[in-house]
Amino acid sequence: MFAMLRGLWDYRGFVASSIRNEFVARFARSRLGGLWMIIHPLTQVAIYALILSNVLAAKLPGIENRYAYALYLMAGMLAWSLFAEIVGRCLTLFIDQGNLMKKMRFPRITLPVIVIGSSLLNNLLLFSAVLAVFALLGQAPSLEMFWLIPLTLAVVALAAGLGLILGVLNVFVRDIGQVVPIVLQVWFWFTPVVYPVGIIPEELRGIMDVNPMYPIVNAYHDILVYGTVPDLQQAGITVLVATGLTLLGLFMFRRAAPEMVDAL
Repeated sequence: MFAMLRGLWDYRGFVASSIRNEFVARFARSRLGGLWMIIHPLTQVAIYALILSNVLAAKLPGIENRYAYALYLMAGMLAWSLFAEIVGRCLTLFIDQGNLMKKMRFPRITLPVIVIGSSLLNNLLLFSAVLAVFALLGQAPSLEMFWLIPLTLAVVALAAGLGLILGVLNVFVRDIGQVVPIVLQVWFWFTPVVYPVGIIPEELRGIMDVNPMYPIVNAYHDILVYGTVPDLQQAGITVLVATGLTLLGLFMFRRAAPEMVDAL
């Protein structure tokens, strides 16, 4: 563990330059540049809001804003998009970077760290756009937003741990790469991102108890939509799960790193 951290520190310049180069290369010939990272998720939010707002807007108690559902949706998507991006990119990370891993000697742990850094940059831009939209819709920022910092770290830990585990497994069992996108899609709909948890039938609410993203998404809603302090006990459970998955992912990565190069 300490060897990985030391290697990561020694190659910190490589990590920073890779994140910067990835950002620049992605939009090198695009006139709108980084705005596309904001336009895509906001377009998805607009579609959901247009289709579902008339159905669900009346079922958001405690919100008087006429754009209540759009606010609720953007808050949930902000949390989910970061989680899904890290998991999705880590899933194929080692396969995509197979040639680099074979040809160069460098700390392999830098690869998922670059993914995390790039995803956080994207999420920061999206968060800035969400704040601007919130202001236009009459939702003022509050001091409770500082709770988003530890919550974002919890999302990163959960996604990185799960992504590392799945990314390592995908090197040896390629079916993992086909199954996980389907699971993520189902997971999305079993997380109250586009609907309030209150509409779920009582007999099905037990599903939320085993969904580690539910407390996180719920906390984002509490902070950004209702302007209240999140349920720390619920969020604490997710932090414990995220910590366990991160440690397991690092352990699997460390043990499997030499074999991964041969398998690739």
